[in-house]
Amino acid sequence: MKIKFSKRHLAKTLTWRFIATTDTIIIAYLISGDLNSGLKIGAIEVLTKMILYYSHERIWFKTKFENSRIRHLIKSFSWRFIGTIDTVIISGVILGNFVAGGKIGILETFTKIFLYYIHERSWYRIDYGLAKLRLRRKKD
Repeated sequence: MKIKFSKRHLAKTLTWRFIATTDTIIIAYLISGDLNSGLKIGAIEVLTKMILYYSHERIWFKTKFENSRIRHLIKSFSWRFIGTIDTVIISGVILGNFVAGGKIGILETFTKIFLYYIHERSWYRIDYGLAKLRLRRKKD
């Protein structure tokens, strides 16, 4: 089975991960009071969330849902659900305290929904990688 990689989805994954990891590190530091813990949580999330996010992008790309603000809103909430579960688990393990992990997850739910929506709207206006993806879709 050949795996197809999309430059657009990879670029979106990288830009989102930079924004989101920075947000996670700041929130984890504020909750735990320990910058080192925040950095550990952020470092682990870089790996887990890039895989999860890329998969999420590919699934949404294949849906027939019309491109609109509603689509971006639903997509934002579906990603945040997946991302929050990942954050709570990683934070709880690193901090040895799932209550603190839950606090990080709850706080980041609010900040990241806003940040993700802005990220999606920005990428919606960027054509990078779309021409090749459209051609590939027509072939399939």
